[in-house]
Amino acid sequence: MTDLGGMNYFLGIEVIQNRSGTFICQKQYVEAVLRRFGMMDCKPVSTPMTTGFKLNQDKGGRPVNDTQYKELVGSLMYLTNTRPDIMHATCLISRYMSSPTELHMQAAKRVLRYLKGTMQLGILYQRSKIEGELLVFTDSDYAGDYDDRKSTSGFAFILNSGAVAWGSKKQPIVTLSTTEAEYVAATACACQLIWMKRIMKILNYAAKTCIEVNCDNSSTIKLSKNPVMHGLCKHIDVRYRFLRDMVKEGSIALSYCKREDQTADVMTKALKLKTFIKHRDNLRMHDLKEII
Repeated sequence: MTDLGGMNYFLGIEVIQNRSGTFICQKQYVEAVLRRFGMMDCKPVSTPMTTGFKLNQDKGGRPVNDTQYKELVGSLMYLTNTRPDIMHATCLISRYMSSPTELHMQAAKRVLRYLKGTMQLGILYQRSKIEGELLVFTDSDYAGDYDDRKSTSGFAFILNSGAVAWGSKKQPIVTLSTTEAEYVAATACACQLIWMKRIMKILNYAAKTCIEVNCDNSSTIKLSKNPVMHGLCKHIDVRYRFLRDMVKEGSIALSYCKREDQTADVMTKALKLKTFIKHRDNLRMHDLKEII
């Protein structure tokens, strides 16, 4: 047996450990992806998507090499292991891998241009003797997909000093209101939270019995406690009533947060630069230069 010391590189993920904590990033992997797709000399941009940007099937668009497109999307999906800031953009472009066009390729290359200027970004998990609270954010857009009018669910979990789980996914059903879309997103977040609590228990982490989930829709919070708007919510699928059961038994509690403080927004929509940077910072993302 050979002692190789502390881990510093594993499956494309760089690990830097020092007195301040543990920093993970994929700088070398980003460089390899940019070289592979001929974007090493591209002009950087500040956000992975333009504000309010929406994609569609673009049926009349000029088709591109679907194999190359799939390889590009696959590379970006692996980058989301340490880059929650590109999670939504990657989720969006991955919906069109069956018949990509130049519009979809341009959207994918914009993500590469964003990575070109932020390749040193990563997540810092700071050392701390005090066990911090788990911060949970859930959000959704409403009917954001122009092709089937389905919404997108997003969540972000932040523990102590860094994001530990995040996700962006198109909802499996068509929702009829913003309340229903937020309710479906909160239910998916609750399922993830139950799994997270079990992992924390295995790691002997003293998590609270009831964890607050930050939601920016007051109607969803009311609906999780009591079906006060029965006429507006009776059509919601039975499986999504799981959220109300979790609230009733005290496993989770939905708390209202202002829209400007909703960090999960970065998982569901294209934001303005100032708002995007704010939420990216809330995910505790740092530049490698700040760590070394």
